[in-house]
Amino acid sequence: MIIARDESRSIVRCLDSLRDHVDEVLLLDTGSTDGTVALASAHGARVEHFTWVDDFAAARNAALAAATGDWRLVVDADEWLAEGAEELSALRAGRLPSAAGAVVQRNDQTNGQQSTAWLPRLLPRGVRYEGRIHEQPVLSSPAVRTGIVLGHDGYLREQLAVKAERNRALLEAALAADPADVYLRYQLGKDHEVHRRYVEAAQHYDLAYAATPLDAPWRHDLIVRHLFTLSQAGRSGDALDVADAELPRWTHSADFFFVVGDVLLTHAAENPAHAARLLPLAEDAWSRCLELGDTPDLPGAVAGRGSHLAAHNLKVLRGEI
Repeated sequence: MIIARDESRSIVRCLDSLRDHVDEVLLLDTGSTDGTVALASAHGARVEHFTWVDDFAAARNAALAAATGDWRLVVDADEWLAEGAEELSALRAGRLPSAAGAVVQRNDQTNGQQSTAWLPRLLPRGVRYEGRIHEQPVLSSPAVRTGIVLGHDGYLREQLAVKAERNRALLEAALAADPADVYLRYQLGKDHEVHRRYVEAAQHYDLAYAATPLDAPWRHDLIVRHLFTLSQAGRSGDALDVADAELPRWTHSADFFFVVGDVLLTHAAENPAHAARLLPLAEDAWSRCLELGDTPDLPGAVAGRGSHLAAHNLKVLRGEI
């Protein structure tokens, strides 16, 4: 099940990855003016139409209502099925899961790195979405992790630029309607961060950090991003304060220690008189990354922070390259 608008760049890749592994591919078009609809029809999708109302949940729910299967795999047009076809085959054969399923979204980034996120995307009939943007399915119990992996290239800089103004406007409107929604606050911080507006990102992350429950599934990603943006916004001292407070909760996270090492290096550059004390701490942080190895099960984890990226930073710090 896909909602799409002007996605001719990527829709064929998406559909071709799915077509042989599901009973039906439904594409709900929300007003394309390019070749999306024709391409989707030519590549096996059933196309329905929906008038866009600045509300992603409304579009998702319309697609759910139009879908015919008892289980729906929700996929975006800039995603593709990378792994997990066997689980879809099992579903088609009647081996039904006991709960909604979470899939891995593997995000390609402009700097060549990859991050991961766990998203509830395998949904039984009857589930509905809520939220004007960064919408979420309303589930009676947490989604169970599956082996399904979706590749995603929507975070590449050239793709982000296409939808930047629309997404930020929707986020700001949603927050204006519900200023206490910390998840939206976190998402608005991400929107500013990915467009390198670090001062604004840090301000939104400050508010989200103060109010996000300790067990929120996005908290790990929030903490790591908060540390990074504080440092980039010229607030490395504040970042170290947050790192000290959060350390007991993230001793198992290579991503946490990797960014802490970066913050320490930045703080040392800004405070040369303290470099002799700070640089060994950065070395310890990156060494800890190598001890832990990559930790891809944590939301927002970046591949390599527990391996080659940390090793590279250590070599630079030690003057070996």
